Amino acid sequence: MKAILRRDLFLPAIGSLVAVAWLTLWVWERSPYGRYLSHAELGHLALDGGESSAVVQAGLYVVGWTVMTVAMMLPTTVPLIEIFRRMTRDHASRGQLVGALVLGYLGIWLAFGVAAHVLDWGLHRLVHHSPWLHARSWLLGSGLLLLAGAFQFSSLKYRCLDECRSPLSFVIQHWQNRRGRLQALWLGVHHGLFCVGCCWALMLLMFAVGTGNVGWMLLLGAVMAIEKNLPGGRRVAAPVGAVLMVWGIAIVLYHMRPWAV
Repeated sequence: MKAILRRDLFLPAIGSLVAVAWLTLWVWERSPYGRYLSHAELGHLALDGGESSAVVQAGLYVVGWTVMTVAMMLPTTVPLIEIFRRMTRDHASRGQLVGALVLGYLGIWLAFGVAAHVLDWGLHRLVHHSPWLHARSWLLGSGLLLLAGAFQFSSLKYRCLDECRSPLSFVIQHWQNRRGRLQALWLGVHHGLFCVGCCWALMLLMFAVGTGNVGWMLLLGAVMAIEKNLPGGRRVAAPVGAVLMVWGIAIVLYHMRPWAV
């Protein structure tokens, strides 16, 4: 473990883990099981109501979401992990501390993914039982785009983003007493909460395009990495929000055009 966490091997190890996650998602998307990650498949399960199929889909979804989180979100938190690794370089259990930090961070994203999955399933059921909404299902997609776009301008977005963009001060603030693995786990949980706070709306877009769509994952992952890590990343939020809102409005206008009635 100490060898893995040496300075010359740490970043390559993280990079390899992320690369394996991306490769897994790429292969999964093209396999017969790729459908279990799709928005459409969840809709079919919501309509059919088969418990066994729903359990299988939910289990595969949890695995897929975890792999997707490693691929998309773990790279955005590497600066914090590296700072924490340096601050614990003299600790006898440094490997376990770093592992607890990563576990806490990924655990928060997994909890968010499960909650979003349940919400998505509920929306499918709602559409199925509402003929009016079923005929206008595009409202959900456009509404999600408008929500994600509007959130890009919110004060909550910028507050959480500022926390994520200051990894050194974040670690110093939340790693005061150095109590061991439990506090390292809580540090990861706390950082994950702020990360979800600034990125949840963008991540919800994955439910509109399918959680297994590698192209969209690359695009959204790049946007979130730029927002959180690059010097001018904070200024990216507003333009991205404007694009999403224009996209959502365009969908509404398209479906409300006179000849569409």
